[in-house]
Parts: sequence; C-alpha cells; structure tokens
Amino acid sequence: MKPDDGAPMPEVPAGGSAPARPRPSRVRTGLGAAAALVGLAFAAFLALAVATLLALVIVRVGGDWIDGVAVLGGDRPRLHPRQLALRELSVDVVRQLVLALLVVGAVRWRDGAAWRRTLALVPPVPPPWGPGAPGLSVRRFAVILLVWPVLHITWVTGSAELFRMPIGRHTALSPGLTPAAAALWFAYVLVLAPVAEELLMRGVLFARAREAFTAPGAILATALLFAGAHLTPAGFARPVSLIPLALILGWVRWRSGRLWPGILLHAWSNLAMIAYVLGPAVG
Repeated sequence: MKPDDGAPMPEVPAGGSAPARPRPSRVRTGLGAAAALVGLAFAAFLALAVATLLALVIVRVGGDWIDGVAVLGGDRPRLHPRQLALRELSVDVVRQLVLALLVVGAVRWRDGAAWRRTLALVPPVPPPWGPGAPGLSVRRFAVILLVWPVLHITWVTGSAELFRMPIGRHTALSPGLTPAAAALWFAYVLVLAPVAEELLMRGVLFARAREAFTAPGAILATALLFAGAHLTPAGFARPVSLIPLALILGWVRWRSGRLWPGILLHAWSNLAMIAYVLGPAVG
C-alpha cells in the first residue's frame, strides 16, 4: 500500500518497524500518467473481454446440453423466450464469477502470498492515508450508508433525465424469469456484481494505479475506468450516472484501506436503485 503522497511504501517486516517513507519519485505526470492510464484501461478491457467470452462459451455449451440441443452442427431450434431470458441472465452471472476468479488468480500468480494485501482483503501496513491522519471510522461509514441512497438515486434519475432516458418506475422483472431465476438475478445484482467489479476496479486496478498516481489520481482513474466499463450502445447516460458512485467507492477504498466497505456500499447502491424502480410495483 502507498501513503498519501503516492510514493510506494514497502511492507513492514515481521517484528520490525515501518521503514522511512521514500520520496514520491514514481508519481507520474504528463505522458507518463497518460501511458499508465492506458495500461490500466487495457488491463480492465482484457479482463472484462476474457470473462465475457468465457461466459458466452460456458452458457452456450451448458445451455445447449441442458436443453438437449446439438452443440455442433444440425439445425438449431428456436428457443422459448423463457430460455432466452434465462441464458441472458446466466451470461451475466457466469461473467461475474469468471471475472472474480480471473482477478484473484492473476494477482495470486503475480504477487504470491501478498495477493490479499494487493486486493485490500486484509488491513494495510502501513495505513494508506499516511501517519497521523484518520482513516474511515465506523461512524463515518455509517453516515455514508445512511445518506448515500438519496444522493445516488437523485443523481442517477437526474442524469437520466438530462440524457432523455428517464428511469422507469412501477416496473417489474422479465416475465420470462422463474422465481428461482429472479432470486438468481437479485444475487447477481446484490452480491456477484459488487464483489467481482470491486475486486477488479478498487482491488487490483486501484493498487496498480497507486504505483503511478497520488490517491486522488488513483480514485479518478479507477472511476473513469468503472464508468467506461458500463458504456452501452445507448450512449453515455449510464457511465455518467455511475461517476459519483465510482468516486465514492474509490474514496472509501483509500480511506479504509480495505475492499470490503466498498463492496458493501456498491451492493447498497444497487439495492437502493432496485427499491426505487421495483418497490412501488411489489409494495
């Protein structure tokens, strides 16, 4: 983990004291910062592309096997809308599972026994915010959890209106989903997506960004990557709607030095939007 000035800080040896903080010689500016950002973007794109490709192959082969469809050759029968909906959901679920495994596997291969520290799954040594500065207290994080749903929904709905893509209310899940599939969708939105995306963005990519940028720079870089990863053919509405969430997740990651608070906040934000969109329909 790195201190507030962005310089790399060696881990404290067992039984020893913290070493002197080196000068921030690795903090980059200009072309170096741009190159570092491009490298981070390529790593994010590669991880997401590989996870998506593997998910498509797994779901295609597994779905054909379950439905009794010839995997290779022969005429493919037209799938029922419920089968199509289930396959689309399965791709999302499998992609997040594969992404999480890819991130953990790559970091373990690269960093060995230190992989948990790289992904901020264990307390940092020394604290990333620097000596003498407070971290993220439980009380402060509780306040963030309390006020964030209102701020998040206000921004998401306001930005959607700006792009003339208003958020629907009184909607329902796809009628092609069975109760079990609906439960799987909730697990995907509230557990799998927050865990996998935080492992990638505020885990390994944030750690790599801190090797090149100061803390604010790493927060901004990973926020841009997070928003860009949600770009759709519909335009920039969704990426823009996620920028505040991405920034607060990066700030929480830095101030806490841990990944778990960000995962919780990410899931809490998703739950808030689900309640806003679906709540009146099921209430």
